[in-house]
Amino acid sequence: MNELRELRETVARLHAELTRYGLVAWTAGNISARVPGRDLMVIKPSGIDYDELSADAMVVCDLEGVLVEGDHAPSSDTAAHAYVYRAMPEVGGVVHTHSSYATAWAARAEPIPCQLTAQADEFGGEIPVGPFALIGGDDIGKGIVSTLAGHRSPAVLMRNHGVFTIGRDARAAVKAAVMCEDVARTAHLARALGRPLPIAQADIDSLYHRYQTAYGQPHHPAKEIR
Repeated sequence: MNELRELRETVARLHAELTRYGLVAWTAGNISARVPGRDLMVIKPSGIDYDELSADAMVVCDLEGVLVEGDHAPSSDTAAHAYVYRAMPEVGGVVHTHSSYATAWAARAEPIPCQLTAQADEFGGEIPVGPFALIGGDDIGKGIVSTLAGHRSPAVLMRNHGVFTIGRDARAAVKAAVMCEDVARTAHLARALGRPLPIAQADIDSLYHRYQTAYGQPHHPAKEIR
């Protein structure tokens, strides 16, 4: 199936962004993508070096986390990803990292307060903390869903663990992971220098609305060049 093959290629390629932005170490971290129109997802295999993450190395699981296609065992976080997809049908991609600064906030079980316009744009407020949960089952997925339900943030800091992000597709979830680490690092530096200044909620709302509705190039058919 060409669509499934293309998705495996996309997920494999996106893992290079995690190493490019320094969000993972060794074989940690993972990306998954929902297969449109099917109760399936493509996800990174467990414990495979990033240099070996080709499209053929990606595995396909159902939304209960059961392996459907592939030569490797799926990620140890597969059950968490699967739970998110079952509970949040609007989500098309999930990313997990242990990026240093964001995970430091998670280790303190402290949300990242919204003190930067870039954070207001992308996250619409603070980046919240989810509960502690052991790896392997779907408890992590339950914590992600319960924390992000009704929340603007596409990122959650799972206590004592790391970052999980969601998006309409895998690329959007990767972007959220990159931006989460960037915000976490800047927030840490700002606190080290003194007392960061808060942004008023009305301004956060305005910034978020503008970024979500007006930022970037307009979406319209390209004009014919004469």
